[in-house]
Amino acid sequence: MSMHFLPTGQRLPPAVWLLIAARAVNRLGAFSLPFLAVLVTTRFGASTATAGLTSAAFGLATIPSRLAGGHLADRLGRRRTIVAGLTGCTVAQLGIATADSLAAAIGFAVLLGFVFELYEPPSQAMIADAVGATERVRAYSLLNAALAVAGMAAGLIAAGLGRWDLRWLFVVDAVTCLTCAIVVRIALPADQPRGKRTPQEGKSVAPWKDRGLITLLASGTVFALVYLQIMITLPLSLADRGMQPADAGLLLTTSAVTVVAGQPLLRLKRLSTLSSPAAFTAGYALMSLGLAGYAMAHTLEAFLASTVVWSLGDLLLIGRAYAVVAGLAPPGGTGRYMAVYGTSWGIAGVTAPLVGTQLLQHSGATALWTTMAAVCLALAAAQPVLARTAAFRATCPASAPHPRSQNTPMR
Repeated sequence: MSMHFLPTGQRLPPAVWLLIAARAVNRLGAFSLPFLAVLVTTRFGASTATAGLTSAAFGLATIPSRLAGGHLADRLGRRRTIVAGLTGCTVAQLGIATADSLAAAIGFAVLLGFVFELYEPPSQAMIADAVGATERVRAYSLLNAALAVAGMAAGLIAAGLGRWDLRWLFVVDAVTCLTCAIVVRIALPADQPRGKRTPQEGKSVAPWKDRGLITLLASGTVFALVYLQIMITLPLSLADRGMQPADAGLLLTTSAVTVVAGQPLLRLKRLSTLSSPAAFTAGYALMSLGLAGYAMAHTLEAFLASTVVWSLGDLLLIGRAYAVVAGLAPPGGTGRYMAVYGTSWGIAGVTAPLVGTQLLQHSGATALWTTMAAVCLALAAAQPVLARTAAFRATCPASAPHPRSQNTPMR
């Protein structure tokens, strides 16, 4: 059977490739955070509970950070917000590396949380504005693939530097943030003067009052809760099966390779012309199948096969989700909409460790992954209903038609 690709003929603008490259560089250095709790305990003799609270404080601070990033992106300017966020990360990371007391280290960790997500909404908004609606899924999927590759390399760097001195992880992370900020400041187009708000912007619905966006946020939070279980509890569940927890690194690498290698599939005519609800249903179904495989797997080969399956589902979900949010946003409001939707990961980041570890401790690995598979299956089944019942704004400015699909997927 032959495979048919859509003749796009369109190349992504240089600014999009630059943003993708800059984010990959930044992700390459973002290997220090998993070691924050370890640094607090080994350098300052803090208890495990204190280290956990420090990490939780960082996670909580990222929620207002993302919201602030969306507000500043639409008010102050995208490039300025990105540069400010990355510069703040540089200062906070260096502060953690050089802190001479536990209080100072915790203070800089919280500061890092407050600036950590500032660059996400403006970078996502710039991508949405730079490409046509038909290319957004591809652009966001490429961004996800670039972050996956950088994440693999980051693990290798962390393995080397972490054996020397954990503080150097934060120093190198600070250097990559500063490098990324300089590249963005020099290479990206300058922010345009905002001027007066247009009538369309003045009449736009606030993000938190847009019922369609809130529905997306709710389902996106459920998905993030499931996805983060793979990051957090997979090593623990491997140990529960009598396997090496370190094999989780191999599984996550396999996932990243699958996402990268699967990029050409998004240009297949059969996939690229799917309605959004159908694409989301397929993505969640694949996620459910892969996680059900985890529930039954007892060998590394079985875990690897299941990882490929759920990663193909992830390939269908990530890029399209952000493309849908960009389509919902009114003129001048893309940054704020991206910020509100992005809080799903902050909320899940606080709750996922509690849910996953409790399930694993009291019910075991089989129950954990069976539950996660059932949640994904429920999300897949709910897509047609959500697409029909999601309430969006009733009217759009006649002079600026809103790029909204009647079949709006929920993630």
